[in-house]
Amino acid sequence: MSENPLEVIKNADPEFFDLLENTSQTALSEGSIPMKYKLLIAMSLDAAAGAVNGVQNLAIGAMNEGATKEEVMEALRITQYIAGVGSVYTAANALKDVL
Repeated sequence: MSENPLEVIKNADPEFFDLLENTSQTALSEGSIPMKYKLLIAMSLDAAAGAVNGVQNLAIGAMNEGATKEEVMEALRITQYIAGVGSVYTAANALKDVL
């Protein structure tokens, strides 16, 4: 991704943006859960929320951290079970140039 999607927030309210960045860094920092799994969880949540760009970026990030295509698809199976078929359509749009 070339530009931060929250750039408009950063420009309009830098203090709020810093809070968002801190939350992101806290959630996605090294810890007990390996990074690829954190990114797969986040990808699943974005698929459930209908966030195509998020699914795409998080899937790429997870794969860069060592996740396989099979792991991405298995995460999406769980997402579909919990959140429904709409999440699969979101993921399909996001992943057509990734997988």
